[in-house]
Amino acid sequence: QVQLVESGGGLVQAGGSLRLSCAASGRIFRINTMGWYRQAPGKQRELVATITNGGSTNYAESVKGRFTISRDNAKNTVYLQMNSLKPEDTAVYYCNLRTKVVNYWGQGTQVTVSS
Repeated sequence: QVQLVESGGGLVQAGGSLRLSCAASGRIFRINTMGWYRQAPGKQRELVATITNGGSTNYAESVKGRFTISRDNAKNTVYLQMNSLKPEDTAVYYCNLRTKVVNYWGQGTQVTVSS
């Protein structure tokens, strides 16, 4: 089993920055993709960004140029640096770890951007 613990959410004004962290523990297969998804009220969960254990990244168009995903494989931790935040970035952000056969989710952390 794998546990994902997120931290770093909060309230910030538009134009501000936040950094999310997600630490994975348990039986973690070396080859995996970690990432962040978000879900705003009344909307479906959507991809924000992902990063493979080799460092390949993928971003949603809406966050390109503002958000940066990174990871520390030695610590099994993934980060999301969010800059130039907008009110439409307000959502619960979920950490995800997936391999070919399993898919794990964190509990989520609230990010609220005020205008």
